[in-house]
Amino acid sequence: MEFPRRYWRNFDWPLLVAALLLVVFGFFVIYSASHARLAAAGDDPFHFVKRQAFGSLVGLVAMTMAFLIDYRMLRRYSKLLYAGNLGLLVAVLFFGAAIFGSQRWFRVGPMSIQPSEIAKIVIIIVLAHYMEAEDRLAGTKLLIPFGLVVVPMVLILMQPDMGTSLVFVGIVFTMAYMAGANLKHLGFIAGVGAAGMTAAVIASLRGWVSVIKPYQLNRLLVFVDPYSDPTGAGWNVIQSMIAVGSGGFLGRGFLSGSQNQLNFLPANHTDFVFSVIAEEWGFVGAIIVLSLYVFMLWRGLLIAHRAKDPFGTLLAVGCISMFFFHLIINIGMTLGVMPVTGLPLPFITYGGSTTLTFLIAIGLLLNVGLRRHKIMF
Repeated sequence: MEFPRRYWRNFDWPLLVAALLLVVFGFFVIYSASHARLAAAGDDPFHFVKRQAFGSLVGLVAMTMAFLIDYRMLRRYSKLLYAGNLGLLVAVLFFGAAIFGSQRWFRVGPMSIQPSEIAKIVIIIVLAHYMEAEDRLAGTKLLIPFGLVVVPMVLILMQPDMGTSLVFVGIVFTMAYMAGANLKHLGFIAGVGAAGMTAAVIASLRGWVSVIKPYQLNRLLVFVDPYSDPTGAGWNVIQSMIAVGSGGFLGRGFLSGSQNQLNFLPANHTDFVFSVIAEEWGFVGAIIVLSLYVFMLWRGLLIAHRAKDPFGTLLAVGCISMFFFHLIINIGMTLGVMPVTGLPLPFITYGGSTTLTFLIAIGLLLNVGLRRHKIMF
């Protein structure tokens, strides 16, 4: 597809550069987190880095496709995308591969595809299409977008995957607010949802139902006091906080973090990569990484503000809210201020499906920014 030169003046190079810097930095973090353990087992110390690089290349191809195709075309396929993704979420419960007790992945040759990750992009497109007309958010119509989100959320909770479900909640509330929904109505829905979640926790604790799995309940309990079970459910959070604190101002140095290198820090190439960053790169390194994220969010908000139609604005808002909630929840759990939910840190956590999803989101942001003015061919 060929574009006039003036068309590319709208391309947000700073956003792309920030995202690519985070992807490349992720290779270093993943290597540091995994090489010693892999070498000790006689495996290739670059195993996870190579897989992450492959996933990133696939993601870059998908990102390019996402910004080349006019984002307005996504409207006509929103229903098909929604139905197809629901089909995948149902299928993975029966035919998916189970890893660490969760059935979330399809094995396709050397690759693993996680439908719940793709669902984030799909639900953003579907909600943007529905919410672009303000009259669809008045009265009881406001319940429809929440209903659209509840269905995939329930299927994802059955895998089980509570963390991804929380991101869906953040996305729908943010998009509804930006689309002009009444704040009081949103507050009422939030109150009902919080009451329902509290009831589910109490019922699960008392053994009446099993809405929330035992390990998820333990995570909620140790969030209040991780030292109540320091060698069990609280171990991850305690070791993470030790790693973050030991990094100091400048860090202990690349490949020199004791908690990381001696494998005291669990899931250090996935859930707790930020702890690796803080321990080995220190406060300065962590601030630089966070600054890249903040810069990326700012560029995304500019794109949303400059979009030429409500659909483009909401598409950008949805992508930015996804990044924001991943960032807040992941870093929050490594610092012990939020429950451990297993949400990845964008572009840095190891995982092909998550990297693919985040790069597609970048592609959509670039797409909206690229077409913010009418182009005459």
